[in-house]
Formats: sequence, structure tokens, C-alpha cells
Amino acid sequence: MENILILGAGGHAKVIVDIIELEAKYNVVGILDQDPKIIEPILGYPLLGKEENLPKLIKEYAIKGIIIAIGDNFIRSRAAARIKENYPELSFPSAVHPKTIIARDVKIGEGTVIMAGVSVNAGSVLGDFCILNTNSILDHDSSLGNFSSLAPGVTVGGDCQIGNHSAVGIGATLLHGIKIGEHSVIGAASLVNKSIPPYTVAYGLPAKEIRKRKKGEKYL
Repeated sequence: MENILILGAGGHAKVIVDIIELEAKYNVVGILDQDPKIIEPILGYPLLGKEENLPKLIKEYAIKGIIIAIGDNFIRSRAAARIKENYPELSFPSAVHPKTIIARDVKIGEGTVIMAGVSVNAGSVLGDFCILNTNSILDHDSSLGNFSSLAPGVTVGGDCQIGNHSAVGIGATLLHGIKIGEHSVIGAASLVNKSIPPYTVAYGLPAKEIRKRKKGEKYL
């Protein structure tokens, strides 16, 4: 098995560690995190320093890839861009929990993470560095843009398109044919019955545009 690292030491990283162990495709050497206050091992895996320590770690442990365990879509995209530029030799494996239902023609981009209980139906396309959280559903012929995310319990109908860097909150539902523009955020438990433009915060029953948001604005 190839040696890999995980960037990020929060709860999201713990879920990814569990998936990697169950898949048994990669060997996790350790965890990286920029927060100096984090000193304890994560599920038994040692903290090996910060992103700046990568050159030494790549040589010392023959590291072949890295999984970015950062929940915020924009911050995750910045980390991916830095690593691609500075360490082009590293790959970005995807992690798919064994207890998922993924149609045989689904396309999965690099660095994408799919949690337990997820269903992705035929004709769907998952971009790079997406997160499909626990028990989320993506119905037929739908797509997730790069660095987008579905929170736990999200239901996305067929023929939906979710733009790059957009996030759908816990338990939200998108009816068939909905389009979510890039960098938009859908609030938890919302019912989205019409398309949402880019750079928008929307929520409610049914979901309504509440305000515009800026690129990289915090939402978690």
C-alpha cells in the first residue's frame, strides 16, 4: 500500500481515517495540521507537523499522496492549490466508504471523500475535492462542482447541478432540476424548489435568497 498523509486534524479527519482503514488501499503515515495547539494523536496516528514539513516527510516516509481533510470548501481549495504547486509529485486519492451505493457509471474526481450511507445514482459526476457526507443522496444525472459539499442527510434530486465551492447544509432537500450557482450556501433543513444564483446564501421552507456572500466567506 502506498504511504499517504492527511492534512487536517479535526473531526472531518477522523471520519476520513476510518474510511481509509476500511478501504485498506493506503497506509496513513500521520497527520498534518497548522494549529500548534493540536498535539495529541488522531485515532492513533501521530501529528507530524505542518504543511511546511512536507519536503522532509515525503523523503523520510516515501509519501505518495495526501488527502485534504478540511471541511471548508474554499480553504480546502487553497490548500490543494498550494500542494499542487509546491509538490506536484503527490497524488490526491479519493476515499469512498465501503457502505455506500455508487452507480457503476458515476465519475469521481481526485481528492473527493464519500462517507458512509451515501447514495449516488446513475449518470452523476462528482468533481475534484468534493465532500459527500453521511447519508447524503445524489440522484441520477446530477453533478457536484469542484470543492463543493453535501452535509449529512442532504437529498439532491435528479438532474441537479451544484456549482464549484458551494455547500448544501444538513438535511436540506433539492427538488429535481435545481441549479445552485458557484460559491453559494444552502442552509440546513431547507427545501430548494427553484434554482439559486451564484454567491448567494439561501434557506427556508421553501428556500429564499437571504443575502449575497463573498468568495471565501466563512459558513461553517
